[in-house]
Amino acid sequence: MDVSRIIDLFLYTVPAVITGVIAYYFFREHTKNEDGRRRFLLKKDLQVNALPLRLQAYERMALFLERLTPSKLLVRVTPISSNKEDYESLLIQNIEQEFEHNLSQQIYVSDRCWSIIIAAKNATIQLIRKASLSEKTDTANKLREVILTEMMERKAPSDAALSFIKEEVAELW
Repeated sequence: MDVSRIIDLFLYTVPAVITGVIAYYFFREHTKNEDGRRRFLLKKDLQVNALPLRLQAYERMALFLERLTPSKLLVRVTPISSNKEDYESLLIQNIEQEFEHNLSQQIYVSDRCWSIIIAAKNATIQLIRKASLSEKTDTANKLREVILTEMMERKAPSDAALSFIKEEVAELW
């Protein structure tokens, strides 16, 4: 083969290779942009569909916190006997049942919100146990009275959690 023929072949091949490389990078960027656009649209559709579920979860957790408020809990759950230990167990059992009923809502609320809800639940149970251990508490009705008196002096643990839920829902808009 002669040198001029190799140079001609080289001069024809270089532009073809350069054009191929440019086309490759162009189509790669185009495909990446299209993929990003599709992901964005899919995420947007998912958010539109998930928003009602998230709002419903916040509503259910707000209802749980309202039912957890000691003054409302004591009205709803009346003592079966005059034994304070039985009534304490009944109140705590009622709180735990309500909580278990709403356990699946944690996937729709933020981790921080869920932690605050659990803290409110535990603080309410602690309040009931503390009132039951009080020396002036000897019957179930006296336990109710001590808990209600305690609630007159300070806010319910569920109030702070309810405020947090309201703030978090406001951020969704």
